[in-house]
Amino acid sequence: METRANYVLIGAFTLIASIALLGFALWAAKYSSDRSWNEFDVVFREPVTGLSEGSSVQYNGIAVGTVDTLQLAPQDPRQVIARLRVQANAPVKTDTRARMSMTSLTGSPIIQLTGGSPEAPLLVSEDNDRVPIIQTEASALQNISDTANRLVERLDQVLSEENVARISNTLENIEGMTGSVAGQREDLAAIIVNARTASEQLEQTLTTTNRAMTNFDRELVQKLPTLVASLESTLARMDSAAGGADTILNENRAAISSFANDGLSQLGPTLGELRSLVRDLRRISDRLDANPARYLLGRDAPKEFEPE
Repeated sequence: METRANYVLIGAFTLIASIALLGFALWAAKYSSDRSWNEFDVVFREPVTGLSEGSSVQYNGIAVGTVDTLQLAPQDPRQVIARLRVQANAPVKTDTRARMSMTSLTGSPIIQLTGGSPEAPLLVSEDNDRVPIIQTEASALQNISDTANRLVERLDQVLSEENVARISNTLENIEGMTGSVAGQREDLAAIIVNARTASEQLEQTLTTTNRAMTNFDRELVQKLPTLVASLESTLARMDSAAGGADTILNENRAAISSFANDGLSQLGPTLGELRSLVRDLRRISDRLDANPARYLLGRDAPKEFEPE
């Protein structure tokens, strides 16, 4: 009986030890798994059609994790929160950005991480109870969708009822103008013929003008050396004359200075005397014209005898 009790104790101890070892192994595996992966949240403000749990997460084109969960934001159902499970050695930094991307035209969407400058710090949560959040940027699909929406809005504005009515009126005016032009076909033909004739005459005039300008240019080029030589000779003479005048001025500087100081001061009285002399001569001339005999002889001229 005692031997059987020992076997039971040994078996129970062995079973408890095995369970403890198994629990420790599971805890160690979970701890190791948790240490080799990091979790991040990404908040999308656009539809995530095609994205699902288990979708790939890439960093600059390299797979670094998967999408763990997807859920709507409790406070704002227009936003989608994606929980990412990323390798611990992936350099997710504060300037890293997440966006949806397509690996191919027929492939499923993935989350693409980009950015991460060398000087930026690693992204960690300030609160240990919260998961760090990676900022997002608009995806190419979202940009295409926004552009398409803007184009549709502009088309709606362009194709409004008012613009459609204006286009209809314009088409009616064009149709009326086309009918008027068709009715004036003969006049248009005559105008075209006259225009062709005028164009031919203009071409002849331009040809003649071009030929005349060519001949003028040729003659000018031929005469240009002679003209240049004459101009140089003239300039040389003018230079020589200027030099001679400068020499004369230098040689007679004293006389010119004396004339400017003394001669000009006497010029005023001399001009006054000349003015008086001219006045007296004019008075004498007037007297001679009026009565030359009396002025010269001091008496009146003899009267002529006139017989009765």
